[in-house]
Amino acid sequence: MKLETNFFPDREALAELLERLYDRYDSPDFIDEDPIAVPHCFARREDIEIAGFLSSTIAWGNRKIIVRNGHRLMALMDNDPHDFVMHASSQEMECLHRFVHRTFNGEDLTAYVMSLRRICREYGGIGAFFEQEYTRERDLRPVLSCFRSLFFCGDHPSRTEKHLSSIDKGAACKRLNMYLRWMVRRDDRGVDFGLWTEIPASALYLPLDVHTASMGRALGLLHRRQNDWRAVEEITEALRGFDPADPVRFDFALFGAGMDGFLKH
Repeated sequence: MKLETNFFPDREALAELLERLYDRYDSPDFIDEDPIAVPHCFARREDIEIAGFLSSTIAWGNRKIIVRNGHRLMALMDNDPHDFVMHASSQEMECLHRFVHRTFNGEDLTAYVMSLRRICREYGGIGAFFEQEYTRERDLRPVLSCFRSLFFCGDHPSRTEKHLSSIDKGAACKRLNMYLRWMVRRDDRGVDFGLWTEIPASALYLPLDVHTASMGRALGLLHRRQNDWRAVEEITEALRGFDPADPVRFDFALFGAGMDGFLKH
């Protein structure tokens, strides 16, 4: 099944193509080579939330390296991420300074752990914060803004802020939206976790990256040239036309097809 760059199917054909691609890529076979493999090593909600947040934070660059470094990060936390976040002493956290993934280094990681500790103590967990704020706002956009403000309200190196995108500055927030997809979406295929039951999948936004954006434009789902928040809203709204209850499930279709080079044939 190949897709040419000048192929713009009508709505019925596009719906069929999206479903076929979804069936192909929304599979447990997808897990091992994706950053979601890191939180899949854990069974408890609190560990999945922490592991998922940290592995999504470093999810840029080569996917194999992302997964390898995600597992290495968990090993530095004794493969007990929630307990480490909540109870590690300053001396125990010194090991984190050995961690590097591209421009995200041990100083950033230490600051992240301290921010997560504060959020977990104040709200009971990352998910508890997102569910509480979504219940109040009924819209994830202000929740994303509030989360970033909360995350950086304590002492932290200024350089660390570049690793958590700002919706207020118009960023696509790809990694945050990917993390939310993992935590919120519920299906019977075992890829996403569906832990945050107070947030409906219909409220999610597409994790927009170069692959999903390129496929979206080729299929007529996205016309904006910049990969920013306005593009995220545009393509997510287009996908809601095919599945209002769970539009972000087509992330698998667009990303997988883009990775496999459908546009090159």
